Amino acid sequence: MAKTKRSAKTRPKTKPPKSASRRERAQAGDDGALREHLLYLLRGGGAHLDFEKAIADLPAELRGAKPTGLPFTAWGLLEHMRIAQWDILEFSRDAKHVSPQWPTGYWPEGDAPPEDAAWDRSVKAFRAGLKAMQDLVKNPKTDLFTRLPHGEGQTTLREALLVADHNAYHLGQFVLVRRLLGAWPEE
Repeated sequence: MAKTKRSAKTRPKTKPPKSASRRERAQAGDDGALREHLLYLLRGGGAHLDFEKAIADLPAELRGAKPTGLPFTAWGLLEHMRIAQWDILEFSRDAKHVSPQWPTGYWPEGDAPPEDAAWDRSVKAFRAGLKAMQDLVKNPKTDLFTRLPHGEGQTTLREALLVADHNAYHLGQFVLVRRLLGAWPEE
C-alpha cells in the first residue's frame, strides 16, 4: 500500500497526551496558552505599556507639539501606530491588501491633527484595529503557524508579535514626548 503525504489541513486533530511538549501540543491544535500570551502582549501586558494609559489626559494643545530634538509629535506617533497596525492586520487577513508607500504612507502629513475630531477618529480606529488583531488571534480557526500564502514566510503568529512589538516601541516614544512636554503624570 502506497503511503500518502497529508497536509496539516487534512491531518486529523488529536488531543496530545499531557506529557507532550508545548510545541507538540501547539502543533496538534492545543495552542490556547500561546494565544493567551499573545493577547496579553497585545493588551499591553508584562513590560509593555497599555495604549489607554499612554494617551490618557493628553491636552489637545500638546498633541501636535514637537519637543526639541525629536522628529515626531504625539499626533505623528498615534497616526503612525494606527496606520502600521492597520496595514499589518489587513496583510494578515486579506491576500489582496496593498500596503501604503514606505515610508511616507505610514506617517501623517502634518505634525498636528487637522482638528480635534481627527485625534478622536485616530484613537477610535487604533482601538478597533487592536481589537480586530486580538479577535484574529483568539479565533481557534486562525492557524498561527502556517505561512500566509501571499507573504514571504510571514505567519499570523509573526504578524501578531509584530503588532505588539511595534506598538510597544512607539508607545515608549509617546511617553518620551509627553515627558519632554511636561505632560506625563509621575507616579
